[in-house]
Amino acid sequence: MKRNLAPSTSPKPKTRVARSVPAPASDPDYMLSLARGLSVIRAFGDGRTHLSVGEVAKTTGMSRAAARRCLHTLSVLGYASASDGRYSLTPAVLSLGYTYLGSMSLARVAQPVLERLSETLRESSSMAVLDGDEIVYVARAATRRILSIGLSVGSRLPAATTSMGRVLVAFSAEPARHAFLVRVKLVRHTPHTIADKARLRQELDRVREQGFAVVDQELELGLRSLAVPVRRPDGAVVAAINVGIQAGRADAAMLEREFLPALREAAAEIGAAARHATV
Repeated sequence: MKRNLAPSTSPKPKTRVARSVPAPASDPDYMLSLARGLSVIRAFGDGRTHLSVGEVAKTTGMSRAAARRCLHTLSVLGYASASDGRYSLTPAVLSLGYTYLGSMSLARVAQPVLERLSETLRESSSMAVLDGDEIVYVARAATRRILSIGLSVGSRLPAATTSMGRVLVAFSAEPARHAFLVRVKLVRHTPHTIADKARLRQELDRVREQGFAVVDQELELGLRSLAVPVRRPDGAVVAAINVGIQAGRADAAMLEREFLPALREAAAEIGAAARHATV
């Protein structure tokens, strides 16, 4: 399949910044200081590389005194540095993410499979897991010539408007699907975006019934994506994998006809090795 279209443009994937969460009154084991420290680390997102104490306090919702203590502690531990009254994270913070990824045997299993899949289809492929109302990319094999979205391991996108997100929500338990639909805030990214919760519920039901999801230019004009679930041998869905293409290279029917079999085969290979994998 030879397809030579110029790449499109799209917004950067957003990085979620969670505000501080007060300690649950009924949980004596909850460590508020640890929660605050993690909230401060997450404050450095969406291009915010240098922040003052006041800016961190505003972003996290904590007091200036608490923000200052957290930043000082991170600096002492080598995770942050200070210059002219502003703080930035150091590369040492990456070790926290790499520790998690290093423990993810499923991601390690998936990577070579995704690379073979990407080479076969000549399109980018990825694996993601669900985190709240977003998906998090945990493995990815990208081609050189596709898609304008700059995605990498750790990137986040809204679950409601992504093929992997819809697969993961659709195959979650009914109480979790219902809770997702109640709380999710739908954003109309393009004229094609499903921004009505009743329609989204119908689409999730359809995804669950047919076993795959196609998102056609709902997140970005010119982008189509096809995703399938990754199941453990016991049937539990532990992740989703997808292939993303420019709309001019294949319509939805071609995706199902030529891409879906290869995607399902790759998902089965990853899932077969997932019996003892951590996610």
